[in-house]
Amino acid sequence: MPIVIDQLVPDFTASATDGEFSIAALRGKKVVLYFYPKDDTPGCTSESIAFRDLFESFSQAGAVIAGISRDSLKSHEAFKTKYTLPFELIADIDEALCTLFDVIKIKKMYGKAVRGVERSTFLIDERGVLRREWRSVKVAGHVEAVLEAVQSL
Repeated sequence: MPIVIDQLVPDFTASATDGEFSIAALRGKKVVLYFYPKDDTPGCTSESIAFRDLFESFSQAGAVIAGISRDSLKSHEAFKTKYTLPFELIADIDEALCTLFDVIKIKKMYGKAVRGVERSTFLIDERGVLRREWRSVKVAGHVEAVLEAVQSL
């Protein structure tokens, strides 16, 4: 069952670019999880660069950022290196996290229905409770809005 606002996010571990990512290990910090469709595509690159460019502000506000897609760790490593992303990228190849956060949707691509990741961001507080979610994200101005929410928590 997908999680909802004001609900404790279940503990999970996942394969990430610097080893294993554990949500339980981040208690005491705010966590921003952003789901994106595919490494090194225009919108996903713009969003990731925006998080990179504001990374220091997120850190100063006590937040950890992690990007999540269904790409492989190898793909994530290349993407992270190419754009010098200072945060973890999580490989959700089995879609466990996509399912938990309910971000798999049927989308139209070139007139065909395809199953894919809906660009979405989730803000988890220091106690591990989901506080905000943004779905069907448009990249322009989004990261700034997330930062504002983190700073107001």
